[in-house]
Amino acid sequence: MRKNKAIFLDRDGVINEEINYLHKIEDFVFTRNCLEALKAFQTQGYLLFIITNQAGIGRGYYTETDYHLLTNWMLARLKQHNIEITQVRFCPHHAQEGIGKYKRDCSYRKPNSGMINELVEKYNIDVEQSILVGDTLSDIQAGVNAKVNTLVLVKSGKKLPDKLPDTIHYLCEDLAEYSQLMLTELALKK
Repeated sequence: MRKNKAIFLDRDGVINEEINYLHKIEDFVFTRNCLEALKAFQTQGYLLFIITNQAGIGRGYYTETDYHLLTNWMLARLKQHNIEITQVRFCPHHAQEGIGKYKRDCSYRKPNSGMINELVEKYNIDVEQSILVGDTLSDIQAGVNAKVNTLVLVKSGKKLPDKLPDTIHYLCEDLAEYSQLMLTELALKK
């Protein structure tokens, strides 16, 4: 059976502009040319997945209901542009600052690779043909832990260390820049 190729996308800072603990629809803004980038990935045959830590739930800043309302709204906007997200996975836990049931160490919280591993198994993903795009070193480490082939770090305004790990294959301004690089590389291979 042929395996699928996938792009695993962090949400905040990659799909939407970085806003700490985003949970309101009125605060959601897609990153520059995000929609065009997602369409380009889809056209190249990638399944699209969003994997996101949502510690704001665990810390009590907003509820799972708030998160699901925003996620459903975002997915509806993407669908209006013929962009199909295969699945969204989130982790609401935080080992140190979680409240109640959310205070625990979780294999799904990035940099752990639980979300990716589950999707790889469920959707028959070939990690050797797959890509992870994130805006933190925690995102990148989740990709390393899951053995995802291509790791892309985008700048979302978060402070990055002066020396980045060698595991990062591309450092881009945003998702749109990476999609252009990918399309250029594909064209050169033809």
